[in-house]
Amino acid sequence: MYELLFKEGKINTMTVRNRIAMTAMGNHMALPGGEVSDIDVAFYAARAAGGVGLVILECLTIDYATGKGNFGQMSADDDRFIPGLRRLADAVHAHGSVVAAQIYHPGRQGIAELNGVESMIAPSEVECQAVHQPVHAMSKVEIDEVVAKFAAAARRCKEAGIDAVEIHGAHGYLITQFMSPYTNKRTDEYGGSFENRMRFITEIMAAVREQVGPDYPVIVRLSVDEHLEFVGAPTEGIHLDEGIEIARYVEKLGADALDISCGIYETMNTAWEPIGFDEGWKIDAPARVKEVVDIPVIGVSVIRNPDYAEDILAQGKLDYVGSARQFFADPDWGIKAQEGRVGEIRRCISCMHCMDTLMAADITGVTVACAINYQGGREAQYGDAALRLDGAGRSVAVIGAGPAGLEAGIVLAKRGFRPVIFERQDRAGGQLIYAATPPKKEKMLWLLEYQQYMIEKLGVEIRFGAEPTLEEISALDPYAVIIAQGSHPLLPASIAGLDQENVFTPPQILSGEVSLTGKRIGIIGTGMTGIETAEYLADAGNSVTLFEMVDDIGPGLFFQNIIDVMSRLGPHQPEIYTRHKLVRIDGQTAVFETVDSGEVKEFSFDAFLVSLGVEPNTELVEDLKASYDKVFVVGDALEGGRLEPAISGGYKTAFDL
Repeated sequence: MYELLFKEGKINTMTVRNRIAMTAMGNHMALPGGEVSDIDVAFYAARAAGGVGLVILECLTIDYATGKGNFGQMSADDDRFIPGLRRLADAVHAHGSVVAAQIYHPGRQGIAELNGVESMIAPSEVECQAVHQPVHAMSKVEIDEVVAKFAAAARRCKEAGIDAVEIHGAHGYLITQFMSPYTNKRTDEYGGSFENRMRFITEIMAAVREQVGPDYPVIVRLSVDEHLEFVGAPTEGIHLDEGIEIARYVEKLGADALDISCGIYETMNTAWEPIGFDEGWKIDAPARVKEVVDIPVIGVSVIRNPDYAEDILAQGKLDYVGSARQFFADPDWGIKAQEGRVGEIRRCISCMHCMDTLMAADITGVTVACAINYQGGREAQYGDAALRLDGAGRSVAVIGAGPAGLEAGIVLAKRGFRPVIFERQDRAGGQLIYAATPPKKEKMLWLLEYQQYMIEKLGVEIRFGAEPTLEEISALDPYAVIIAQGSHPLLPASIAGLDQENVFTPPQILSGEVSLTGKRIGIIGTGMTGIETAEYLADAGNSVTLFEMVDDIGPGLFFQNIIDVMSRLGPHQPEIYTRHKLVRIDGQTAVFETVDSGEVKEFSFDAFLVSLGVEPNTELVEDLKASYDKVFVVGDALEGGRLEPAISGGYKTAFDL
């Protein structure tokens, strides 16, 4: 099974046991100052133990003082980091995998204040339109210094027992900035012509090779298409044809393998894709590179399924199947595929929680988290090896078969408890069913498919179709009760008219209970559910107008997800009104007050969708708390509207019980 996926490979002198590569992803797990942490060691060791053949570490800064992306980033800018990197390499090697260290400098995409500088270095004074930081054009002295730092960092990685080094020339970081005419406006020997724009990477490659020798594997990561058409600049930057030429050029420089991606910060959704991007959407990029080079090609393209991975290997589109987030969501992807346990794979749903937490980590001080894998980054404390197998067959009642209840049931069963899940509906899934209904959201069902598979495998009983009575729960003589009974749409009593027949909630629309087409619909509330349901309604042939009380649509949402949905909703040309507070609905008329001036404004629609959040279902809560000592409330029943608290609440409650 999956013969090509588990075929041994070679990169220079390095032997890789299979064709699975965990590509680099930031995780903010290092110690302050750039040292490898115990969390780092456990995190990467778990991916190696899970079957990843080539583990590529997060990008290590070559200059922690002034060239880091965040405070929790590993560094290779001093010999003092070698022991920690050696400990990490040993942990990966212990499981039969090889490890590469990606080295980089953020250039204009770094944060000046975080790096303690007035401006970030760049080839030219071209500000990044995503981070909006001051930049200055590098002098020749600065260029030489950075080249030397790349080489020294590579040497340290080799001395630490790291098996290969990957030079990060992708995603709009400093090397990419020199390569691209979008960011390189220099008129000296480092700008203008193709050869001049390649001079920086040429010097880095030569300096690195001098430090590590001819037999040490050097991989180069490239964005072969910056996809600036996504931001209205289709003629700007690196396009695929030139990206292929860059790949051929880098091969001639002595690269031993190429790791092919695309995008920069301004086109971030093409580099780190939200849920709206299909598996394989950019596979032609590495495939076209592979056609013209003679060295191995690692490729990424939202690869989630072993069948798809095997297929693209069979088609010769790449040599190594790469993903980062998939192995965050399930470190055991490789072993499960190899052993034919595909149903047990927890496929990444591209929800972007990892990216959201990464970008907030310097403020929150919390390491990056995966919404659907609570163990990720917590392997030592909450990994399977730390599970106490002390359930002893004791019953636990779980109220609700949404994601929180199912997660609790899985963990409880692993521990040896006998969970019994009560679900009022005739199927499991809870809010996941609605969340998977809008356009491009079908990946949400991947989580449900995984949870249901595990529930069945572990023999967990689910009783469908009725709310449990206290007598039914009592009959179990439960050791504990976990309440995961979900939530319902919030319809504030302060807003008159929400009980009208032409006023609907997202579950009514997304469940198919109500079908609307050819209508003028006012959307009240632009959280994720609001804008996704608006897209669903627009696709069904309705005209939609969005209203939001605060300054911008999508309050509290991660910007990549907003961009993803609005890029598809935009062509429907919805009208959008922010700072408009709904006062009442009277027939087909909605009355608003503007937040700024209090001006009263009226709008007419055929129907209304009210998406103002959810509130917990509270049935049985007080009675159960009065009857049992161990009663826990998790998921939407505690904190509505987000997947991560549902999974983490279900997992941690069952783990700690």
